[in-house]
Amino acid sequence: MADVLPLVEARLRSALGEPDARAAVTFLGTDRIEVLRFQEGDIVRYTTLGMSAQPMSDPTAMLADPVKGPRAELVLSVRAGLADTDKVLRPLAVLAASPQVEGVVVAPGASLDVGEPLWPGAPFTSVLVAEPGGLIEDLDLDEPLDPVHFLPLLPMTPNEAAWKRVHGAQALQERWLTHGTDLRDPSRRSVPLE
Repeated sequence: MADVLPLVEARLRSALGEPDARAAVTFLGTDRIEVLRFQEGDIVRYTTLGMSAQPMSDPTAMLADPVKGPRAELVLSVRAGLADTDKVLRPLAVLAASPQVEGVVVAPGASLDVGEPLWPGAPFTSVLVAEPGGLIEDLDLDEPLDPVHFLPLLPMTPNEAAWKRVHGAQALQERWLTHGTDLRDPSRRSVPLE
């Protein structure tokens, strides 16, 4: 079975260029998670590398399948220079380790919460997982492995996260669109929810 991570890193480099920084975090009992930083103009992108090494498995399954199951990496895009967003490395690694640690399957429409600001002074403690396929194409792997999806993360304020729990991810995304919300602004305020 081919090692997935070199293929994932090659896909990230082909889509985003060379990373200008990388950091690694290892949590007890989990595989190492790296976070790569890519800068393009005034946008900085943070991507995880390591989450896709193992397939995510249904938390209700008696045994985790070592081959079959969804695979993903996380991608966060923010405007550079407006906040100390490089401190997002550890929270991102925590989110990427959650399938191994908590047995969750991270999929579009899900909310992920780190319980603290994503970076110092950030108005966000959670993210909405968006649909893959826009910025970075899915990486097809040899059968029987599932493809690797590159899931964009959209930071949510606590009020937006609570509103999303009631009304759903689609409704929140429509509200952001209606109000012209700049989801890459690391210090934006909550969208009007009335």
